[in-house]
Amino acid sequence: EYPFHRHVSGFTSSLRTSSAETFLPTSVDLANGLHRPHQKPAILRKISAAQQLSASEVVTHLGQTVVLASGTLSVLLHCEAVGNPKPTISWAKNGEEVKYNDRMLLQPDDSLQILAPVEADVGFYACNASNALGSDSVSIAVTLAGKPLIKASKATVINTESPAVTVDIGSMVKTIQQANVTINCQVAGVPEAKVTWFKNKVKLSSAHHLHDGLLLIANVSLSDQGLYSCKAANLHGEVTESSQLLVLEPPRPLPYLEDLTAVLASAEPSTHSVLTSPSGTKLTVSPGRSALIGCAVDGHPTPNITWLYSGEPLSLQHHLLADGRILQILNVSDFTDGEFSCLAQNEAGLLTQKMSLAIQEYQWSVDKLTACSASCGHKGVQLPQLRCLLDGAEVNVSYCRETPKPSLQPIACNRRDCPSRWMVTSWSPCTRSCGGGVQMRRVTCQRLTAKGSSVPMSNEACAQVSKRPVDTQNCNRQPCVEWVASSWGQCNGPCIGPRLAVQHRQIFCQTKDGTSVSSDQCSALPRPLSTQNCWTDVCGVHWRVSLWTVCTATCGNYGFQSRRVDCVHVRTNKPVMEHHCSWRPRPANWQRCNITPCENGTLLRGGEAERCRGRREGRVISQKCSTGSC
Repeated sequence: EYPFHRHVSGFTSSLRTSSAETFLPTSVDLANGLHRPHQKPAILRKISAAQQLSASEVVTHLGQTVVLASGTLSVLLHCEAVGNPKPTISWAKNGEEVKYNDRMLLQPDDSLQILAPVEADVGFYACNASNALGSDSVSIAVTLAGKPLIKASKATVINTESPAVTVDIGSMVKTIQQANVTINCQVAGVPEAKVTWFKNKVKLSSAHHLHDGLLLIANVSLSDQGLYSCKAANLHGEVTESSQLLVLEPPRPLPYLEDLTAVLASAEPSTHSVLTSPSGTKLTVSPGRSALIGCAVDGHPTPNITWLYSGEPLSLQHHLLADGRILQILNVSDFTDGEFSCLAQNEAGLLTQKMSLAIQEYQWSVDKLTACSASCGHKGVQLPQLRCLLDGAEVNVSYCRETPKPSLQPIACNRRDCPSRWMVTSWSPCTRSCGGGVQMRRVTCQRLTAKGSSVPMSNEACAQVSKRPVDTQNCNRQPCVEWVASSWGQCNGPCIGPRLAVQHRQIFCQTKDGTSVSSDQCSALPRPLSTQNCWTDVCGVHWRVSLWTVCTATCGNYGFQSRRVDCVHVRTNKPVMEHHCSWRPRPANWQRCNITPCENGTLLRGGEAERCRGRREGRVISQKCSTGSC
């Protein structure tokens, strides 16, 4: 229906080629390139006018489009390439290697022949030429007159460096910002198809289009991300292929990390925090403290964070917070001085940030001395003052207990002759212990030399320096006191034993002239006793008991007996008040008796028998009888 010589989507269609055809390489100068000793592969593209020959056998070169007719018996695809070393030729269909069989044949000249082509053979055939220096690839479309055909790719292209990238439609494109992205939508079909571009199903304006089905997205930014679709349509139908564009942003450092601020707010007050940086930061902490190390980075997609310590994965105790952006060290003493690395990586690149950890050490310091023990003479010394320091600040000495102490040597100071001064001896004992006495001492004027000797000086030499100390003073001026006791009272206190009681007297503190004073003034003297034991006939008493009465029952649980208990005088045998006998336990005056079960028919004494008879006869008895005896 459609002539084969019609232009189709930028390609030409033809049958078997004529002798007037010419071939030109795309990447080499044919006149000079063939003579070079080494040359990258270059596939020859055909430039000729279309010719309509027999449709039973179609022969074509790369760069054209083959339109299959109902009578086509064979299609021969030529691929000629130049290069040194000689390139190796291979074929692919729609991006996959061609599998040769009895219909799909590879000819000795590297041409691809398709026998008895069917609709399943429709597609884009690529000839790939390669040698040690490089490769080249050119496609040819084999299609039917009817619905268009789009050359699609399923590749994923990641661009992290190049300022421009070109891909076939169908590819997944991941590229850095500010790059120029060209999407190639190669279409074949008869009649020629119209190409329309869409982004996220919204038609794009013609400003984005380029010739031959190319779409240019210049200076890519995050707003350009999306799904780009190429729709090819003609009278027989339409077909659509799409490419996803993702804009990559390499990891980059941030000046702050909000997550670190939040975590630090809930941490212990002594917790240190620091951010890593590409040039490296430093954190100096005290032993035993905890630390939060932040990795403030950004990128698209969100970078994955990996932590290293001294170039190796972390093995000691730690916690990862905020999706790995914060490294929590519970005790920095578990680590030695070293470098922590934060590796932030996504498809766009890798960023390494570092932080050096320095653990402060407790150390002894002897930079201070005590005051000199003397201002002159031969004994003045200064002792080094030992202090425990952490980063120059003094801390409790207990932190340095595991650090060896330095040796301390006293330092001589103020070794010079002293000025003349009064020297005194100790005071003599007081001449009296109370009531006012006198004590004395010797006062002389001397000078102590730097060698330790004492040189007597005149009193005038010392008088110029200070007033002469006294050599006599009063002492023990407190009044003389003593304990005075009154006569013993009567021996009539409470009895504490046989014929034994207690008597009392009063004790006073008074001066020698009989004046009573506070007992505190006599506290230094032995205090006489104010009570003593004494003998008295009043306490000659004891407990007297009578015989037990007859038990109130011969059996049962309620029998008891009693006796009389009196406190009597030993001599007169007459009762006295019981408190006189309280020094000895009082005997019991009643007890239970005959607590044994009663047998049937046992006679009870007196009224008990009467009570039991009354119960058997049904009379009301106001008194109870022994349990079980009735």
